[in-house]
Amino acid sequence: MSNQKTIGNSFTLAGKGLHTGLDIVLTFQPAPANHGIKIKRVDLENQPIIDALAEHVTHTVRGTVLQKGDVQVSTVEHALATLYAFEIDNCTLEVNAPEFPILDGSAKFFVENMQQVGIVEQDAEKDYYIVTKKIEYTLPESGAKITILPDDKFSVDVHIGFKSSTLGNQFASLDNLSDFATEVSAARTFVFVHEIEPLLNMNLIKGGDLKNAIVIYDLLMPQDKMDALAAKLHHEVIDASKPAILSGDLNFENEPARHKLLDVIGDLSLIGKPLIGKVIARYPGHKINTDVAKIIRKELKKQEVQCPIYNDTVAPVLDINAIRKLLPHRWPFLLVDKIINIRKNVVVGVKNVTANETFFMGHFPDEPVMPGVLLVEAMAQTGGILVLNDLEEAERYSTYFLKIDNVRFRQKVVPGDTLIFRLEMTEPMRRGCAIMKGYAFVGGKVAVEAEFMAQIVKNK
Repeated sequence: MSNQKTIGNSFTLAGKGLHTGLDIVLTFQPAPANHGIKIKRVDLENQPIIDALAEHVTHTVRGTVLQKGDVQVSTVEHALATLYAFEIDNCTLEVNAPEFPILDGSAKFFVENMQQVGIVEQDAEKDYYIVTKKIEYTLPESGAKITILPDDKFSVDVHIGFKSSTLGNQFASLDNLSDFATEVSAARTFVFVHEIEPLLNMNLIKGGDLKNAIVIYDLLMPQDKMDALAAKLHHEVIDASKPAILSGDLNFENEPARHKLLDVIGDLSLIGKPLIGKVIARYPGHKINTDVAKIIRKELKKQEVQCPIYNDTVAPVLDINAIRKLLPHRWPFLLVDKIINIRKNVVVGVKNVTANETFFMGHFPDEPVMPGVLLVEAMAQTGGILVLNDLEEAERYSTYFLKIDNVRFRQKVVPGDTLIFRLEMTEPMRRGCAIMKGYAFVGGKVAVEAEFMAQIVKNK
């Protein structure tokens, strides 16, 4: 667990649009907690806003396009990758055109400005998407494939391959986001000469040149055809007699693979939450990247909150003896076995439900089911630990229900189940009153949810 972050100050970048050729100004603005990443078209009436989320992706040819209604913005992936790499949760990107400036075709200048303005930690919990089972998605027509595996951190491996004498198979990896600035951000986008004319015919890359992309010449063409193409690009004559990289020296030997890795990060940031898992991308592109982000977004919409990760090999934050020092409850009514995480506003607890629970003697002898009222009680005890943990002489205080609202039971809890409780303060403590939202999970799925109000009282 960690807190949300925003940028330390605003900054502005100006440059040409890759596809429109327009002169564009893009400004990064700090934003409050729980704001998310939003893009504001300041050149349009009422300055419409598009959330940087996968459901707004409409096109993926030579860049990721977000659209809401008639308003769109394209080539957002490099800026979004930078925000993700710096673990920024809340930011408004103000732009005066239908795309972001391409700059030099990399994320280098975004990173330099981010390093100058710094990062501000905010007083709100960061919400992660934690990969708990293998995700695999393939585009058969291109052979592209993305696999995401459970892991304890975010990392990316990228494999690319082209039938080209100049650019063949390459590999790039990023094991730590802290290495993004030095290992990935300066990797520029790339294009093959034989792709340029079709892209121009699609009314794209009007602002493309040898300064904002790696241009690879591998399929030889007659000099007169090359001359015509150079004229369309307003470029001097290019020798068509031999394959070459026309844009000078590479920043990295495997710069194209590193740039594809940059794109993967930017596109997957459209999940809307930082991802904990290992991403393995084979022949990735904006289409498959954003398809995977859309799949995860649909999964997130099915669940209001994700089940916390429970690793029983890790020592608890509070064991049963520590819990007994905080709560007055004793057998058979102490319903929390351990606390595995506790922060300012959130607590995660565990109860192992066994066949020896006394309530199973009567509820029910032939079909043991944990009573709903005891599930709510167990959640409340977990929440009580959260509020009592910060008090001096906590043993001199007790918590009492004032109100329980919106209780929903989603599935039965039976012997052998492991209950994981997650309680979060929804409002600051006032006059000894705690207001919380709680969930109980079994097998990664919500079994119970409820809202609580409790009074913390000093014992006489």
